[in-house]
Amino acid sequence: MKRVLKWIALAIPVVLLGWFAVAFVRSDNACSDPGAGSPAHPIKAIVYCDYGLADRLKLEDIEKPVPEAGQILVKVRAAAANPLDWHYLRGTPYVMRLGAGLRRPAEIRLGVDYSGVVESVGPGVTRFKPGDEVFGARTGAFGEYVAARSEGSVVLKPPGISFEQAAAVPVAAITALQGLRVAGVGPGTKVLINGASGGVGTFAVQIAKAQGAIVTGVCSGRNVELVKSLGADAVIDYTKENYTTQGAKYDVIIDNVANNGILANRGALTPTGKYVLIGGGGPDNGKWIGPLINPIKAMLISPFVKQDLDVLFAELSSADLESLGKLMQDGKVTPVIDRRYSLAETPEAIRYLETGRARGKVIIVP
Repeated sequence: MKRVLKWIALAIPVVLLGWFAVAFVRSDNACSDPGAGSPAHPIKAIVYCDYGLADRLKLEDIEKPVPEAGQILVKVRAAAANPLDWHYLRGTPYVMRLGAGLRRPAEIRLGVDYSGVVESVGPGVTRFKPGDEVFGARTGAFGEYVAARSEGSVVLKPPGISFEQAAAVPVAAITALQGLRVAGVGPGTKVLINGASGGVGTFAVQIAKAQGAIVTGVCSGRNVELVKSLGADAVIDYTKENYTTQGAKYDVIIDNVANNGILANRGALTPTGKYVLIGGGGPDNGKWIGPLINPIKAMLISPFVKQDLDVLFAELSSADLESLGKLMQDGKVTPVIDRRYSLAETPEAIRYLETGRARGKVIIVP
């Protein structure tokens, strides 16, 4: 019954958001404003005016943001791409358009993860000052500047950590950290991480090891050595073996890929094990509800089994960002950076991320 109530509680805000979006979100955007002239204080940024593939992304001059009350203006030194970005770019699954804009994106800037230097602060900001080096998450990270809330989503960058490393952290590392926390991972916990070589997976392996867990990573053969180097105690090459049919039992499965069914994953758990679903497949995995099909299945099965089937909805947290910063500073977590692209090459970066073959994080440098 508790699980049923939990899922009902999660469903209520989604329904309310959908109602609000249908009633109030405009289906046009700033790109369709015929009266918009040349920006008075131009900066370069990636924008998209319509949903679609990476060729929709354009490097344009836009007006330099001005920090409002409670905001800071950050000169972006590095940004990181996430699957979240191509979901917004494509507007899929379609259900997300209830909040993102029905016919066109309501927000034309893309990107979330960033690091940089505070240039100015808005009224009421006391935590930061010009010159501070920071990292965090804010829509519009793919640009020369971003205006971000000073509370809850940005923290000081630790000394000795590069801007590229810091930019790699927010979405992926917070997701990994909170997924392991939900599962109650600690010393001696037997954890399997499916998709161990990806953005979330490379962080999950390292954080789980820092927590004293016994970690098994699942990845393709070309990434086995990488995952071992991150500290995994064992690595399974999914092109040769399926962890759900090997007979091994795990206390926790962190699933970043969702390439095996919920019932198959249950077979690889101990009787009281915990399954945490994070990933939901690639960009072509269903246009209407797409990766949401797996959370729905988990919701339907969960009330009838002893094992804990969870779906993670990660939340930005300055406390978690600070914890991750300390883990990096202590040498327990090192972001894995696969490729670097310039701001103008952002469409290429997104195309590469969509292949699902990225090892760790893809970085964009303005």
